Amino acid sequence: MTFDLAEARAVLARTPGALDAWLRGLPEAWIVTNEGPETWSAFDVVGHLIHADQTTWMPRVQTLLDHGEGRPFGAFNRYAQERENVGKTLDELLDTFAALRRESLAALDALALTPDDLARRGTHPAFGTVTLGELLAAWVVHDLGHMTQIARVMAKRYSADVGPWAAYLSILDDRPRPSS
Repeated sequence: MTFDLAEARAVLARTPGALDAWLRGLPEAWIVTNEGPETWSAFDVVGHLIHADQTTWMPRVQTLLDHGEGRPFGAFNRYAQERENVGKTLDELLDTFAALRRESLAALDALALTPDDLARRGTHPAFGTVTLGELLAAWVVHDLGHMTQIARVMAKRYSADVGPWAAYLSILDDRPRPSS
């Protein structure tokens, strides 16, 4: 499948609303549950998405457009939310994420990117040469991956409570399961 900016944007625009509908107002136990030490809860993931919108996606787009392969993207602290979100509520994070994503997409729209722009190259500090299309596709997959992570973490909260249905609930672990 070929990357399509309009289709990608449609997913990016929906992530904040999907998370808001899914998480806002849930009991605290659903929001803070994780998979054990050094894993993330739904709260942590939303904070991570905020940090990524603030420091990574559009800043990297702009670096690529302004400098091509001449300047590598800045480093990304994947754990910044651990200190940045202390004392905040999930509702605050969801509101912040929605506002930041609107700003990010407005900035993306203002670039009026062409198919030729999507082929432009930049430098990732670990991967080397990447295209703008790859960067934007990674943004979409990053969102979807973290939404999947939230679902997995939440599902595992009841892993001991589902009894024999665990044999058909592949989200509870990484083993292949029979189709139900």
